[in-house]
Amino acid sequence: MKEWVKSLGLAFILFLVIRTFLVQAFKIPTGSMENTLLVGDFLLVNKLAYGATTPRKLPFLDLELPNFRLPGYDTPKRGDIIVFEYPLDRTLDFVKRCVAVSGDTVEMRDKVLYINHVPKDEPYVQHLEREIRRHENRWFDVSKFSWQYDYLTKENKEELKGRYLPTRDNFGPLFVPDGCYFCMGDNRDFSSDSRFWGFVEKDLIKGRPMILYFSWDQKQLLPRLNRIGHIIQ
Repeated sequence: MKEWVKSLGLAFILFLVIRTFLVQAFKIPTGSMENTLLVGDFLLVNKLAYGATTPRKLPFLDLELPNFRLPGYDTPKRGDIIVFEYPLDRTLDFVKRCVAVSGDTVEMRDKVLYINHVPKDEPYVQHLEREIRRHENRWFDVSKFSWQYDYLTKENKEELKGRYLPTRDNFGPLFVPDGCYFCMGDNRDFSSDSRFWGFVEKDLIKGRPMILYFSWDQKQLLPRLNRIGHIIQ
């Protein structure tokens, strides 16, 4: 009996170490990254790449713990898909594509993304709405974009003072501050992302998805066998 308990305890500790510092499973809950990632995809996330963090709370007991981040061997780059804690609710994990890094300027003109004033070729992006949102036909709550004004580049901030009217498809140019990243979904017209709630700070990033180990089609109630083993990029 003692040996059985010891084995279970050791297995549990090993599981916690692996989940905390090495690899974590993650399920795609929404369609914001389609068609790159589908609802029902299950991913393995590499937590070592950007530096794993120690648990903020003791499992099952909900007790706060001192928190620190281990050094990583890489940093998020433009085009990387990353998993991070949602800035407005850190109990939720989001997965998006990093489109701009610290020091970049990011803007969108009629659905075309510009990084440092150069249009980006984004073959993985899909637009499901033909209509382009401009200031005269903004559908989203204007307050969702109010954070952007503080990050307009200096020359644009003066020029657009009092008349900055961003939309889902037209905004910026915004300056990405130190230690921050601008992240967007590949399903560009139906994604809650940095356009609406701001930058992703480095400390919120949990890891980089590596491989899709399972996929379940909720409509067909069948596994998507052709997606299993898919390398994520």
